Amino acid sequence: MKLPRRNFLHLAAGAAALPAASRVARAQAYPARPVRLIARFAPGGGSDILARLMGQWLSERLGQPFIIENRPGGGANIGTEAVVRAPADGYTLLLVAANNAINATLYDKLNFNFIRDIAPVAGIVVYSNVMVVNPSVPAKTVPEFIAYAKANPGKLTMASSAIGSPSHVAGELFKIMAGVNLVHVPYRGWGPALVDLLAGQVQVSFPSMPSSIEYVRAGKLRALAVTTATRSEALPDLPTVGEFVPGYEASGWFGIGAPKAGHRSAC
Repeated sequence: MKLPRRNFLHLAAGAAALPAASRVARAQAYPARPVRLIARFAPGGGSDILARLMGQWLSERLGQPFIIENRPGGGANIGTEAVVRAPADGYTLLLVAANNAINATLYDKLNFNFIRDIAPVAGIVVYSNVMVVNPSVPAKTVPEFIAYAKANPGKLTMASSAIGSPSHVAGELFKIMAGVNLVHVPYRGWGPALVDLLAGQVQVSFPSMPSSIEYVRAGKLRALAVTTATRSEALPDLPTVGEFVPGYEASGWFGIGAPKAGHRSAC
């Protein structure tokens, strides 16, 4: 999936403005030194790929290094809290994703309040997830997979990048709506999950399009469907899950956030 140039331009403009930055930072040309961009998952996944693309482009655009720092763990809460606790000067940014909103309802108690403690800077992209299986799985379509899963209840494993991640939520929604029993196996990012999926240690996953499309094109993973309501331009021949499971729809998004001054309260 390509990221339109206008999205990068919007992000650069938002980053340059940085409403969460201090008066001192705003008084000088921003950025005056390297900027940290926290990616909350392990290297190799969609968020890591996107963070590095954004970091490279912003570095070229704004003339300072944008250093990507991977902070996996805790369902992405560890990386988020690191940004919440950072100075609100615009030099520590967070790659925000849908699971930040998911975690606000999933976890009863966190050491931060995402809505109060993180200031929105810019949106980047809305994306589709892809239902993929290891080629050893005999199913080549969603109906065939559902039939295979129902014939083998509790024997198929479903990988996700973390508990509460969009890939996890998309998979759980599929399980409920399709009436299948898949064993969830959470990882610390899509990179580690991918290793086991390619090796056949887990059978199915619902990763983001950017992190999985090249493996699909190379035949290393078999794509069964996209999770959005409409087909993807990147894989136009691939059906949607909703074409076989009426009403099914799931998507994810990415953006940039920064620490919000004056908010460090625990929930």
